[in-house]
Amino acid sequence: MGAELDFVAHLVRESGRFGEAIGGAPPDAPVPSCPDWNADDLLWHLAEVQWFWGTIVRERMTTPPADDLAPPRPGDRAGLAAFYGRVSHDLADALAATPPDTPAWTWSDEQTVGFIRRRQAHEALIHRVDAELTAGRRTPMDPGLSADGIDEALRIMYGGDLPDWGKFTPDGGKTLRFGATDTGDSWFVALGRFAGTDPGDQVSYDQPAIHAAGRDPGGPPAAEARGIAADLDC
Repeated sequence: MGAELDFVAHLVRESGRFGEAIGGAPPDAPVPSCPDWNADDLLWHLAEVQWFWGTIVRERMTTPPADDLAPPRPGDRAGLAAFYGRVSHDLADALAATPPDTPAWTWSDEQTVGFIRRRQAHEALIHRVDAELTAGRRTPMDPGLSADGIDEALRIMYGGDLPDWGKFTPDGGKTLRFGATDTGDSWFVALGRFAGTDPGDQVSYDQPAIHAAGRDPGGPPAAEARGIAADLDC
């Protein structure tokens, strides 16, 4: 999914809406969807994230960044807002100026600027919702971007291709179909466990996991969740 979406344009739009929403919330207002954060924590989080990925793209980094790659946090709302405005603008400019197939380090198997474009559009979208919940005023989400957000969450972040050093074992008939009623998209997910040992750091895993099919194969699932794409994405 997502090939027809202009992720940079969505990033610019959602980042702007985030700034407007968070500006309407007191600095210490709690974020309902992020219980440990207040409004300024949320503002700092998105600012730091956009600074980080803007640096990756601008510096054409193709290896993991240093653990201490982080800017200092400004001490007040005015400083945070100014920092956010600058780094958000810089990220959008860097992404717009860099072809999506340009190699870049990411935490995913896909090591391209295109991955960063997609991920950062969704980062801004969901945190815009967080900011609006904090300020007490929700506005609509774009259905196409929301549907792509479901796809990215299910197939990339949580249930995509697994490393070859581990094994996913489905848990019997525990399957789930997500259906977006406004866009017509659907996803078929199997619940199970992932187990294996990472040969790099020798860390072993044995934990609940999901696997999302690359394409919905049809057929009846054990359960189904249906709703508009925005609600499913949230």
